[in-house]
Amino acid sequence: MSCDNFKPADVVWHDGHVQPEDRRRLFGQRPLTVWLTGLSASGKSTLAFTLERRLVDIGHACYVLDGDNIRHGLNKDLEFSHRDRTENIRRIAEVARLMNNAGLIVITAFISPYRDDRQLARTIVGAENFVEVYINTPIETCEARDPKGMYKRARAGKISGFTGVNDPYESPGTPDLTIDTSIASPSECAGKVLAEVMARIAVPEGDRQHTFRDFR
Repeated sequence: MSCDNFKPADVVWHDGHVQPEDRRRLFGQRPLTVWLTGLSASGKSTLAFTLERRLVDIGHACYVLDGDNIRHGLNKDLEFSHRDRTENIRRIAEVARLMNNAGLIVITAFISPYRDDRQLARTIVGAENFVEVYINTPIETCEARDPKGMYKRARAGKISGFTGVNDPYESPGTPDLTIDTSIASPSECAGKVLAEVMARIAVPEGDRQHTFRDFR
C-alpha cells in the first residue's frame, strides 16, 4: 500500500490479550499519573525524583517524565511558543497514558503553565488515573534559587516568553494537592504526595499476584 493511498481509517487499534486487571495483579498497584505543575525552580524535579525513590523502595513500579529530560529526545524538535508548549504537554500525556496502560505509576514534572493544556492532559490520561499536584512555591523563592540563571536572563530581557516573568502561569483552580517547597523539605513534600498516591493505587490483598519486593 503506497503512502498516497493511505487513509486514517486504515489505522486500527489492536487489543492485546493482557487486560488492565492482569497488570494490577502483576504489579500490585493501580496505575496513576502524578502531574506536578509549577514555576521553574519551584521544586518539581526534586520532588518527582524523591517520590520515585520512595515508591521504588516500598516495591512500586514507577517512572519520572521530567521536562528537561524529555526535551533531549522525544520533544527535542519543540521550542517554547504557546503552540509548542501545548504539543509538548499533549505528547507527554500520551506517553503517560501508555505507561499507565502498562500498569506503571508515572510522575511528570513540567511547568505546564496553561490550564487548558493540563485539562487536555487529564482528558488524555483519564481523570480516574490523573492527580494534579500544584507546586505553589512563591516566585520570590524560585528566583532566589534560579539554578540555571533563567530568571536573571528573563529579567534582563535576554529571554522572551519565560513563564512567571514575561509569560503567564495559570495556577490550578482545584488541584488534588498543593505543595509549597519553600516551607518543607523535599522529604516532607514527598511524604505528602506519597500519602495521596498510596490512597489511590491500593489493590485489594486478594487481587495481588506479587510485588517487586517478592523478588528481592
